[in-house]
Amino acid sequence: MMSMTCHTLEFGRTGVDSVACGCSFNASLDRFTVKNRARRVLQSVHRGYGARKLLCCRRDIARCRVYSTKTSEALLNGIVPGPPPPVLEVNKESRSPISVTDLFEVVADDLLTLNNNLQSIVGAENPVLMSAAEQIFGAGGKRMRPALVFLVSRATSEIVGLKELTREHRRLAEIIEMIHTASLIHDDVLDESDMRRGKQTVHQVYGTRVAVLAGDFMFAQSSWYLANLENLEVIKLISQVIKDFASGEIKQASSLFDCEVELEEYLIKSYYKTASLIAASTKGASIFSGVDSDVSEQMYQYGKNLGLSFQVVDDILDFTQSAEQLGKPAGSDLAKGNLTAPVIFALEKEPRLREIIESEFCETSSLDEAIELVKRCGGIERAQALAKEKADLALQNIQCLPQSAFRSALEGMVKYNLERID
Repeated sequence: MMSMTCHTLEFGRTGVDSVACGCSFNASLDRFTVKNRARRVLQSVHRGYGARKLLCCRRDIARCRVYSTKTSEALLNGIVPGPPPPVLEVNKESRSPISVTDLFEVVADDLLTLNNNLQSIVGAENPVLMSAAEQIFGAGGKRMRPALVFLVSRATSEIVGLKELTREHRRLAEIIEMIHTASLIHDDVLDESDMRRGKQTVHQVYGTRVAVLAGDFMFAQSSWYLANLENLEVIKLISQVIKDFASGEIKQASSLFDCEVELEEYLIKSYYKTASLIAASTKGASIFSGVDSDVSEQMYQYGKNLGLSFQVVDDILDFTQSAEQLGKPAGSDLAKGNLTAPVIFALEKEPRLREIIESEFCETSSLDEAIELVKRCGGIERAQALAKEKADLALQNIQCLPQSAFRSALEGMVKYNLERID
């Protein structure tokens, strides 16, 4: 027998403790089945982009397996017993870049409907708050989180023979985008950012007070729509995300310029700030499809690992891209004292880096020296390996889905993220 813990994990400074929740379960490996179990879901996927192929290491098993998470370190670092995860084989010379637009083409109609609904569901009770919400909704964006909701919704619906998405699926996607948007408004206030997606931020246009209230309003409005879904499991799942946002910001603020921060703490903070919402999105979508709890747990793990991989890649790009590409100064996180994966790895090898960070870059050109040390000490390469490790786990998590254009797009999201650091 094994124990699998799901999203109601209480993260502490040194580990992860499983708590009793409605989604935790004990199950043997042999009990894990899905309705389409007859399909060989672990066969190789040859529908890659360019010369990229997904290579599955277990071709002889026609069902997805769940592996025990024995320790907090195993959970956070993605180390699970059993066969190794799928591996991405990349031929850099012949492949063509993956386009997010192409990936989302299979749910383009769903996203169009969502875009048309977003501003109307915010409500018009307060014209100033409505205008502030329109400021950021109108700035566009990839709509990655609602797209993942639609992709998982349609992929899991195929398991149970559901022909069309439900009202709950669509409303969940809208709620997720509202929560994400509210968090961006608050993040811009905290980071004192002037631009977002090429437009002035809400607090730049309307002032800090209105921006904070606009974010609060959207959190409240999304909570009201969430309650009206009348699904207690999903309500608990998404409500936890809002708490995680605050926990992540507090964790980050309390560890600025702290060279003792460990990788585990970084991953916890990254889960709170980024992966929690994505994981809740993918699991919530599967719950509304009506699949069994084992499949829902795998969708949660997919979202968590994808979210962590995205965050690590973003943190790498903060060192490897130019200010023009980033839309902000390179190394801006480090300058603020936010120590990310590349820095944490580099600190293990370079004492001089610790001296510079603890001085809070008081000397001229000390930030440039710190960035160079991170690159020279292998911090970037080790962070890349971490991002790929989480990506491989995400691919492993969706092996239980039947082959479809929607599953291919979910795989493509993992590949797209890694391409950003190739």
